[in-house]
Amino acid sequence: MARESLQRKRERVVAILDTLAEAYPDARVGLDFTTPFELLIATILSAQCTDERVNQVTPLLFAKYRTPRDYLGVPIEELEADIHSTGFYRNKARNIQACCRELIDRFDGEVPTTLDDLVSLPGVGRKTANCVLSNCWNIPGITVDTHVTRISRLLALTTATDAVKIEHDLMKLMERDRWNSWNHLIISHGRRTCIARRPKCDLCPIIDHCPSAHRQTGKSHIGARR
Repeated sequence: MARESLQRKRERVVAILDTLAEAYPDARVGLDFTTPFELLIATILSAQCTDERVNQVTPLLFAKYRTPRDYLGVPIEELEADIHSTGFYRNKARNIQACCRELIDRFDGEVPTTLDDLVSLPGVGRKTANCVLSNCWNIPGITVDTHVTRISRLLALTTATDAVKIEHDLMKLMERDRWNSWNHLIISHGRRTCIARRPKCDLCPIIDHCPSAHRQTGKSHIGARR
């Protein structure tokens, strides 16, 4: 297969976004929250854990802990017990308390609104920071989770495995005002159709734009549907 030009790849991304927007008009962030602080905590908990499981834990958690000071007001063992079912609970509890301490000491207890400030917090990487910025303040950012990584590679939009490299590759392929939509649409697609162990390729709305489908079937789907 001839090497795809950057312009052709950008055109394919536009088609993918437009098609997925029709297929998943209700696409949204999978974590339940009401404030930026809640989303920050929920996203920390979501590491190596499903959004569904986090959403089962956070109603009671957010009722008990409403501010950064609340998380620092209990022994770490109590917080560990409260988040136990999300996995890696010792690490997460330690990061949450350290993060809350930094929020109080450096940001008057408020969640900062810049990427640099967010990633300076314990337990917060670019994925978490972009998730908070995009969903709380509509600041464009690509959140590279497992779905975005896997599907972006299947779509031959990147060959990278490093999340930061994938993020930068994707940023070059679409207009800035569509970055946030990409997160929600690709994640919805990964949960409902392009499921990791049992992909529903026969139902895939973007199979025409998927080089992986071409490789698996030996037939070119790209551009087949009009």
